[in-house]
Amino acid sequence: MAEELSRRSKLIKMLVAEFNSKRIFQDRFSPETFNKSEMDVEYNYPEHLVAERISMENFEMEKLTWKDSTSKWVILQLHGGGYVGAMRRHYKQMAGLYSEVGGGATVVTVDYRVAPEHPFPAALEDALEAYEWLLEQGYKNDQIILAGDSAGGGLAMALCHTLKARWRGTPAGIVAMSPWTDLTLSGSSYKDNYDIDPVFGNERSELIFENPYIGDADPKDPRISPLFGDFYGFPPMLIQVGTDEMLLSDSISVAEKAKSAGVKVRLSVYPGMFHVFQMAGTIMDESKQAWAEVKRFFEEI
Repeated sequence: MAEELSRRSKLIKMLVAEFNSKRIFQDRFSPETFNKSEMDVEYNYPEHLVAERISMENFEMEKLTWKDSTSKWVILQLHGGGYVGAMRRHYKQMAGLYSEVGGGATVVTVDYRVAPEHPFPAALEDALEAYEWLLEQGYKNDQIILAGDSAGGGLAMALCHTLKARWRGTPAGIVAMSPWTDLTLSGSSYKDNYDIDPVFGNERSELIFENPYIGDADPKDPRISPLFGDFYGFPPMLIQVGTDEMLLSDSISVAEKAKSAGVKVRLSVYPGMFHVFQMAGTIMDESKQAWAEVKRFFEEI
């Protein structure tokens, strides 16, 4: 990875910081807009990808299939949004990227219930139901990969903790992009990076502080903050994070704890990058490198 940001990456980072300073992000993340799902928003996938809506009892999913693919893999995508943001249009783009780098793998994106209307354990229950649905479709545990960003990355680990606690099989691997693993906000980066984080910095947003998903539960419950769980028996994990994130400590601490439990973990810290920079897809060199790394991870497992 390059030590210095590309010119395009610097520009995008500046734009992100500018939008944040003008409260554009905060307004978009307001409950009036952010809690509403964009699952119905049309997205023009490439012709070789076919999207199918799946209705569960309490939530919706989108299944993305590669035409004529012989892949036996399925990626269960758990989106971010601080447990208060529903499915957004850009996660459809990310689903397409997951399928591409996964060599034609099927991708199932879960539009799980969100707070404040549906606090813990609603999101976890929906993620578990989606996982069990995959098993009912004939997929084996070792054919399923969990993938999530931000809260979705933490939710993927929380789901794995839950599967372990119930003596269920665990998936083949986990991809976590800027995962939120500690809702107690105990990591040093919440203070150290407060002034430089272009997404969450300089603003005590309720998306991070006093998050309604916790409700009356204990924020140290591993099903809420997976950092505080036992990682023994976890599958291989790829964790990606940027140096300029307030959530940097969440990734570092989980990686260290999982490694000490014998888990195979690849922690990639991208210099100068911001929260879930992978959403830039192929626009930035750093995001392209991140997706190439995801591809290698899939190939290895």
